[in-house]
Amino acid sequence: MKKLSKLLLALSFVLSITTSSYAVTVASWGGAYTESQKLGYGDPTAKALGVEINWVDYSGGLSEIKAQKEAGAITWDIIDLFAFDTINGCDEGLFVEFDFDKDFPAAPDGTPASEDFFTGMPSKCAVGNILYSWNYAYDTRAWGGKKAPTKIKDFFNTKKFPGKRAIYKSALTNLEIALAADGVKMGKGGALIYKRLEEEGGVDRAMNKIKELCTDPNGGCVFWSAGAQPPELLVAGEVVMATGWNGRFFNAEVGENAPIAQVWDGQGLDYEYFALVKGGPDEANAKKALAMMTNTEMLAGSAKYIAYAPWRKSSLEVIKAGEPWYKDGKTEMMPQMPTAPANTKNYFLVDPFYWADNGTEIGEKWEAMKATLN
Repeated sequence: MKKLSKLLLALSFVLSITTSSYAVTVASWGGAYTESQKLGYGDPTAKALGVEINWVDYSGGLSEIKAQKEAGAITWDIIDLFAFDTINGCDEGLFVEFDFDKDFPAAPDGTPASEDFFTGMPSKCAVGNILYSWNYAYDTRAWGGKKAPTKIKDFFNTKKFPGKRAIYKSALTNLEIALAADGVKMGKGGALIYKRLEEEGGVDRAMNKIKELCTDPNGGCVFWSAGAQPPELLVAGEVVMATGWNGRFFNAEVGENAPIAQVWDGQGLDYEYFALVKGGPDEANAKKALAMMTNTEMLAGSAKYIAYAPWRKSSLEVIKAGEPWYKDGKTEMMPQMPTAPANTKNYFLVDPFYWADNGTEIGEKWEAMKATLN
């Protein structure tokens, strides 16, 4: 079976390079997010460079690219990744290391890329794409439309707000919000949350909080894996609250007039990154495409289609000057960003180094906990 899988991967690789000799393939998260990438900077870059850029969906992690490499049949050139995956993937030699200010263009005013991006990268193989939020939303039709959650602790309050919740499939950010709801103060950027997780009993405390929610007769949990699922579950009435990514909630609420509303208290601010696959089918063109897609104007372009903040300071200036920036021509995007002052009164910064160091061990405990819910 393993040999057959490798043969199939190799065959797909041969077909891909024979049918599109000059195509760059980008693996991303699908749905409204990938649509914003394709329209905001993928298509303009493809046109400018004369290179076809194809987008494929995946659900995160390194398992697929590792399988491609093992089979000798790499089909992806660029991958959109969580921070800790860029760290682990770089350490394992899966991705190309960048000479940052040489490989990525300066801002329009000449500011080097390394200074124009908000912070340094988590690894030498990463280039920033967006800032986004792990927050939650609720069904505005629930509870007769007479009350609404406003705090992170309300997500766990099944007495006041009964009904099922949707939460992410893995422990990432679930542990952080569980501790915040259980009374642990955030500290600056969530420092106290991670301090508690590092202490003895911290992870167990967080998991017990999640388990209580999932086994509560007034609550219950549905686990999601794709970004489109949380708003879909809310609109379908299958859950009353759902954690998710703010841009997906925005597109449902504003773009599709869905009966949902977002809660920003206790949000997890996170960064998303691109990595260039080492030995990809079109590495040279992929590197050129990646440099163009992450320039000032291109990153600003994606925010016309989704409420994620571009990684560059200069891109935010483009958006401010062009408001109302959303594609409908009437919605201002800066107040919708997870970085807006009104949305960052109580938040944590997702710590990629904590998850890179502890993710595997925590993941095993998490899956064991989930198994007890059945």
